[in-house]
Amino acid sequence: TYAPKLILLDISDINCIRDVAKEILNFYGCVDILINNASMKVKGAVQSISLELDKKIMDANYFGPITLTKAILPNMISRRTGQIVLINNIQGKIGIPFRAAYAASKHAAVGFFDCLRAEMEEFDISVSTVNPTFICSYHRQPEPGNWEASIWK
Repeated sequence: TYAPKLILLDISDINCIRDVAKEILNFYGCVDILINNASMKVKGAVQSISLELDKKIMDANYFGPITLTKAILPNMISRRTGQIVLINNIQGKIGIPFRAAYAASKHAAVGFFDCLRAEMEEFDISVSTVNPTFICSYHRQPEPGNWEASIWK
């Protein structure tokens, strides 16, 4: 057995994900189960959310998990075993008002992992998506005019 190792990762920082994956693989040799469970959301009308914030949400909820998955995947394929799980949200299946960026990122993630599931079948790698309904998560009450504070983490 291995002693636990704490590795910090900002899933929205796409540039550091490959290095973190490499560090994990160098330390443990392989990843048997990858659970993608990071998320970021914002509540607001489409016209009031900046394109910059839309991109941040997409980086955290779509590009982050797929970048990490793609970094770990070659190791799983070479061993012909592994399990990849995406903890998503029901908003990856349906959209609701004032959550356009979040729902779009979650829809994109579902589409990617659905395709990945079909592709990984021949390598005996299991790919699952979990889409729970609404959950209570940490939230900071925003100050007026401070959209960054309205981000849920």
